Amino acid sequence: MTGSNQTQITGRGIQVLPSSFYVRQVLFLLVAAALFLGLSWYDRLDFWITAQWYQVETHSFPLKDNFWLELINHKLLKFSIIASAVVALFWGICRKNPRLVVAMVLLGIGTAVVGALKASSIHSCPWSLSEFGGQAAYLHLFESVSTGVNPGPGKCFPGGHSSCGFAVMALFFLFYPERPKLAWCCWLLGIFLGMVMGYGQVMRGAHFLSHNLWAGWWVWLSQLGCYWLVGRITVWRRQRY
Repeated sequence: MTGSNQTQITGRGIQVLPSSFYVRQVLFLLVAAALFLGLSWYDRLDFWITAQWYQVETHSFPLKDNFWLELINHKLLKFSIIASAVVALFWGICRKNPRLVVAMVLLGIGTAVVGALKASSIHSCPWSLSEFGGQAAYLHLFESVSTGVNPGPGKCFPGGHSSCGFAVMALFFLFYPERPKLAWCCWLLGIFLGMVMGYGQVMRGAHFLSHNLWAGWWVWLSQLGCYWLVGRITVWRRQRY
């Protein structure tokens, strides 16, 4: 690749991706956002999927406290990803591999962004909603809390747990463009992990499907934005020195 906006550093150095790559990704995110907005507003699919795991007779989610679902999906998968990322981060620092370090930092940034959004959310989890045995009122995306309406505890949108799986998409930047097929495989692995971990939460009544889809959207957006900034800094430093 040639041109200032297509500069790349091979080996362990930071790869600066071309502007055309970011244009394609922004278009992809816009299309995805339109689809997710439709899913969030016309929420029949969300409610239908969640209802499959809700027991009307007991007004509860039977798998909410399932030992194996909690152990494998909610703990082992999450902690395995976190531990692997921490080890890889220190390995990259010790081996002076900036590309690996940046990828692991991006992994953490993706989950941090979703965590911040989730912490300020007024949307409650399915198990807190009146439709599923709770006391909270359901709110559409972008809907404000009206007087007399009980929104419940909130802090449930987007899906925090699934973001840990989606964050694995950061491995994409470790290999692309030198090994694009491997990079896209890592991206798909992140999507797979995020959806699996997110659906485990759907089964427990902890999230709607759309919560997890938006988590993946925010993770990828934040990782793209941060890597673009890293690329701009890299180009500036190369031109200066």
